[in-house]
Amino acid sequence: MKISDLELLLVEGSGGNQENQTRSLLVRLTTAANLEGWGEASAAWRSDELAARRNALLPVLVGRSVFDIEELLALDELRDPALRAALESASWDLIARALGQPLCHLFGGSFRRRVPLTIRVPSGPAAGIAQLSRELSQQGFHAQVILSSGKPEEDVRTINTIRENVGEHIQLRLNGQGRYDLQTARDLCAELEYAQIECLLDPLLVMELPELAALGHQVNVPLGACRPLRAAADVLLLARLGSIPMAVIDLERVGGLTAARKCAAVAEAAGLSMSLGCSSWSGLAAAAMVQLAAASPVLRIANQCDYDLLNHHLLADAPEVVDGLVAVPQGPGLGVEPDRAKLERCQAG
Repeated sequence: MKISDLELLLVEGSGGNQENQTRSLLVRLTTAANLEGWGEASAAWRSDELAARRNALLPVLVGRSVFDIEELLALDELRDPALRAALESASWDLIARALGQPLCHLFGGSFRRRVPLTIRVPSGPAAGIAQLSRELSQQGFHAQVILSSGKPEEDVRTINTIRENVGEHIQLRLNGQGRYDLQTARDLCAELEYAQIECLLDPLLVMELPELAALGHQVNVPLGACRPLRAAADVLLLARLGSIPMAVIDLERVGGLTAARKCAAVAEAAGLSMSLGCSSWSGLAAAAMVQLAAASPVLRIANQCDYDLLNHHLLADAPEVVDGLVAVPQGPGLGVEPDRAKLERCQAG
């Protein structure tokens, strides 16, 4: 089963916020037998460069077996981890569609039928974030990620406001987004010590695990790492450092499902808590994340996805989400289909 064609689509969504538009690159692989597979990743590409990028990629892909995943991932043309993640997802989707099986069956079987999600709450004033957090909680999303403002006093105010309005029953992660120096992060942890947050994720400007581990030894707030984790070796170092209990593996940062599976194997052996994350919003990357989480026992805590995914996806039929749990799609491949009409409306100009 060999690759015969490649389609690249750049779609744009804002979730109703024109000042915070995000772009996703969709990849569609096809075979001579008209089988297809889809993948997605966030991209900083422009629409006027898609043709040139396709012309550069197509000659190295055409004629290759879609089963040769590791060989595809080693291509120089796929050095960018986000592009590698999207193309690998399309390859796995194509393989599983050809076999008539949901992708999780190729990764070891359906260990769980529903996968917990944690939603990244959009930035804004503390009162607005707390209101949205309350609405999400009422929909069953009891795990939420709050994005740091870059100002410690505002972050503490936001967390406290959420606790006052929503209560203690939700799990909160504060994503520091790499905004703080060591002393400021230390002070922030002191303020958050009694806020009962699940973890403070990526607080430091310096994206190095030893620096984060040093902070972990000095504070009582649990820390988590995402941005510094780009391969299984980084997860192993995280385990050896010993003071960072949570790893969040972003599929785009590590370069796809195969790399994420390797990270999960290391995390399971080391006894680390691990979840997956995806930044793209069309629904295809989230479906890939859910398929992997369904087959991986170690991925038992809520997996991160973007708020826009709930209302602005580009799928024909979105998977059912009940009480913060998404049903694992049981159709072949990723188990979801992009809606062509939605794709055309959202294509970046």
